Amino acid sequence: MHRYNISKSKNFYAIGLSYKKADAEIRGHFSLDDDSRNTLLQQAKENHIESLLVTSTCNRTEIYGFAEHPFQLIKLLCDNTQGTVDEFQKVAYVHKNKGAISHMFRVGSGLDSQILGDFEIISQLKSSALLSKKNNLLNPFIERLVNAVIQASKRIKTETELSSGATSVSFASVQYILKTITDVTSKNILLFGTGKIGRNTCENLVKHTKNEHITLINRTKDKAEKIAGKFNLVVKDYANLQEEISNTDILIVATGAHRPTIDKHIIQSKKPLLILDLSIPKNVNENVKELENINLVHLDYLSQLTDETLEKRKAYIPQAEAIIAEINEEFNGWLETRKFAPTIKALKHKLADFATAELDTQRKKLSDFNETQAEIISKNIVQKITNHFAHHLKDDNSSTDDSLELIKKVFQLEETQNV
Repeated sequence: MHRYNISKSKNFYAIGLSYKKADAEIRGHFSLDDDSRNTLLQQAKENHIESLLVTSTCNRTEIYGFAEHPFQLIKLLCDNTQGTVDEFQKVAYVHKNKGAISHMFRVGSGLDSQILGDFEIISQLKSSALLSKKNNLLNPFIERLVNAVIQASKRIKTETELSSGATSVSFASVQYILKTITDVTSKNILLFGTGKIGRNTCENLVKHTKNEHITLINRTKDKAEKIAGKFNLVVKDYANLQEEISNTDILIVATGAHRPTIDKHIIQSKKPLLILDLSIPKNVNENVKELENINLVHLDYLSQLTDETLEKRKAYIPQAEAIIAEINEEFNGWLETRKFAPTIKALKHKLADFATAELDTQRKKLSDFNETQAEIISKNIVQKITNHFAHHLKDDNSSTDDSLELIKKVFQLEETQNV
């Protein structure tokens, strides 16, 4: 890959950490909110990194980008989060070139998700690519790769049943409630936080519990009211949080705060209370466990819950991998084209220079020189010769590297960087 002329930096890396080795606390140290992500992108530009992609979800934080050394990307992550290099090295992964490409395909296709077949990450990749493009940090390579991963994801969704059945963290949380709480329909449920996970959880609660005692609280009340209106639920002010917790039997926390929003001091009731923390970083302080009436469950535990749906999904892994291999091969074919594009471009310029020089000579010699016709003929000849070389380089039977070196030597070419 280092000879594809796709970046000033020679290697493409994927660096990051996920649920596989990093627990919720460590993942929280490396999580990126919108502000820190924007700061990271600006710092990347200042450090002359010309292309990278940043994703941060409850299950993983990753940077895909070009660098001379992966530490450049690791430093960007640590500089803009609470995580340290030492922490990162203990739980992280670094993939390079083809390994990094393969990793993005598996992540975007749901094969590397905490719950097999969960495609939530694909929307993150899309929005991350748009953000990088907005900041002029998306070169043709990463843009093409993201589009290829999106294509693979779509085909896997439509051609396999890898994502069949209702399985997600939000669904798993409702399953847990149904299995552990008797007479769920009569219990008071409080959902604190109405972001994406909160919204999905709310929908699953309404659909599967048949409970009519669901209350929503969000720091920004109008967001909660939009969801409440859809399902005819009650909304309370953030100022009433402590009072509502005292009245509830099940508390679901799905806030996006960087520090715990719930601790033992806010819980005044002595009756049994199930708390589900669906947040990264954790938004429920561990000190609530000091209270005898509290049962605290975090999303990492919920994500481990397996059922028949997940078992059925495993059968479709080979089919999904075959789709990925096919689209990855197409992407590699495009890379091969990019490999010789700068040489073809330089050759075309060289031939155009020859044509210009010859036209100047003939213009001086001939009194009836036809300027228009001569330029049309010369451009057509240059294009035909260039196309001939391009077809030769695309031929699988030829050695592309040897041919490139010969063309450069014969025509004394100086390539322009093709980023």
